[in-house]
Amino acid sequence: MNFQDGAAIVTGGASGLGAATAASLAALGTKVSIFDRDAHQGREVARSVGGQFFFVDVTDEDSVSAGFDAAIASHGPARILVNCAGIGKSIRTVNRDGQAFPLADFRRIVDVNLIGTFNVIAKFAARLHRADVVGEERGVIINTSSIAAFDGQIGQAAYAASKGGIVGMTLPIARDLAQLAIRVVTIAPGLFLTPAFRGMSEAALQELGKQAPFPKRLGHPSEYALLVEAIIRNPMLNGAVIRLDGAIRMAPR
Repeated sequence: MNFQDGAAIVTGGASGLGAATAASLAALGTKVSIFDRDAHQGREVARSVGGQFFFVDVTDEDSVSAGFDAAIASHGPARILVNCAGIGKSIRTVNRDGQAFPLADFRRIVDVNLIGTFNVIAKFAARLHRADVVGEERGVIINTSSIAAFDGQIGQAAYAASKGGIVGMTLPIARDLAQLAIRVVTIAPGLFLTPAFRGMSEAALQELGKQAPFPKRLGHPSEYALLVEAIIRNPMLNGAVIRLDGAIRMAPR
């Protein structure tokens, strides 16, 4: 896969893992389009990496289609897609007051994380199938799951379900798209220093990081971006889910 002068789409690229990936790909010479709902931060990241920002709601079919049309008009057909858009919220199935998990909240998390990821994948592949094969492949899709897919904690029923769904659909989609020479790989990150931990003290972050056997710290978003680069470079990586977590296995809480 050619980074230099190629084009990539990064959903959720306004912050965290997505922003680090956008910066990494841009540094390799790739023209990056950022899809996000945070227009202010998205434009800032796009400006800093020399890319383009497009307001896109991954749960909306028309929004995603319009984003792809605009990105293609700006940078040409993209052969790399990195799905980082996602949300999370800790809600117990039944809380201490006996109230059930609000179904609207459950639906929203699954809609953004799982259905939104599939929506972007399908529309990306539908456009990419028209492109010529370069070398032996047309492109690569990288999704973001979580170790919560395997080690979901208390309050993570919806989040774990949504991320587990991404794990479960990785191989079938890779098989679907094999005839188009498009690879599909999913990363399941552990505890990474992202805006999700904003507001925690440095001491609390260090204690959190010590849960990992090695290295005993939170992951850096740049390390996620390094794995993205490695996946893109290695054509034999396909249909796989890769844990990126320092060997951590999460406790119930």
